[in-house]
Amino acid sequence: MPTILERLNADLKTAMKARDTERMDTLRMAISAIKYRQIDATAPLAHSEEEDVLRKQVKQRDDSIEQFAKAGRQELADKETRERAILGEYLPKELTDAELRATIDALIAGLPPTATFPDAMKAAMGALKDKAPGKAIQAAVRAAMDARVSP
Repeated sequence: MPTILERLNADLKTAMKARDTERMDTLRMAISAIKYRQIDATAPLAHSEEEDVLRKQVKQRDDSIEQFAKAGRQELADKETRERAILGEYLPKELTDAELRATIDALIAGLPPTATFPDAMKAAMGALKDKAPGKAIQAAVRAAMDARVSP
């Protein structure tokens, strides 16, 4: 199975042939981010490390989308959304909201009754770090802990 970097390079060639500038630019940024991380590590990256780099890129896009939307710059928010979708193609599928809630409910049910929000977040992030965005995990844990306190 090819590495993420190999897939990015192959898809970059395809995008260049198709003259898809937005996809080319996005793939080039992702390739560059992975190569910078390789230089810092002074070794080829493991698959999980390549995924971490792409997750960071996706998170940056999410933050930009939020800021552009607040500033009323919808055209820039749309561009970031398209870039996020391109990067998402190289990451494992994220859990749906229903799957996330069910998983977190099961995790919290396994915690002692005296568990606090930070305890629940630590357990949830350990189990779901690579399967859902941190903000979504936090919101689901908060809702589950609130439901646990006030039935």
